[in-house]
Amino acid sequence: MGFLKNELMETPKHILFITQEMCPFTPEETPLGMLNRRLPEYFQSHGYETRTFMPKLGEINERRNQLHEVIRLSGANLIINDADHPLLIKVASIPTARMQIYFIDNDDYFTRRKGYEDESGEYADNDERTIFFGRGVLETMRKLRWTPDIIHCSGWMAALIPLYIKRAYADTLFFKDSKIVLALDGNEYQKPFPSVFSEKLLINGVSTNDIRSIAGFSVGYEELMRLAIEYSDAFVINSNKVSPRLINYVDTQNKPVINLTNCDPELYQAFYDDLVAVKE
Repeated sequence: MGFLKNELMETPKHILFITQEMCPFTPEETPLGMLNRRLPEYFQSHGYETRTFMPKLGEINERRNQLHEVIRLSGANLIINDADHPLLIKVASIPTARMQIYFIDNDDYFTRRKGYEDESGEYADNDERTIFFGRGVLETMRKLRWTPDIIHCSGWMAALIPLYIKRAYADTLFFKDSKIVLALDGNEYQKPFPSVFSEKLLINGVSTNDIRSIAGFSVGYEELMRLAIEYSDAFVINSNKVSPRLINYVDTQNKPVINLTNCDPELYQAFYDDLVAVKE
């Protein structure tokens, strides 16, 4: 995609970053975690307004990172598979970057467990954790009344965000002009989600037809990301580990895509400015 000129920025653009890992909160300094720290910090320092969401995993030290609950944002119950799950919102800041990070929390799904697997393998309910995280982010955004111009989704835990925005929130004006960017990084899960996963996705606005590509099947990483690709507006390939099959599927969408395996924030900025400049 050739870059368009966007010479005037009348007001700071709003960029929402949604990720499953970010330094310094997750203990391991992975390339993905470092990138997800670097990008919002770069945009924040260049006159943009940013918000970042991630799961409050059990391995995140609340005392060391000075997390605290935001009472006015907590309290909702999300129903998944006919069970109520309380939504807790916590926040921490990175003072050197003037950034706030919001954490989606729930005792059963996140607080009591580290990461996405233990010594016996990947957690059997990672599918429901993904649903809870995606819905929790969007419900919290509505309460914040902060409308993003760009929604940057990184990692498979953020893969349901495009579907929910385009279907469950299609009748609202809140995300109407937001551009959803799916960042493909090649960090795959290995244990497929169970065949009932598609039934758990069904909420008001999401029909069986909307998820027909996965309905009734166990859902591996590539199937989940193909669903995310269908409902996204643009794509960033930020790793050479991304499956060629997924890259080929991205190419069939005829939507903006850029390869940024060198992870240069200035190129992200140019790409995102272009997306906001284009009026559909």
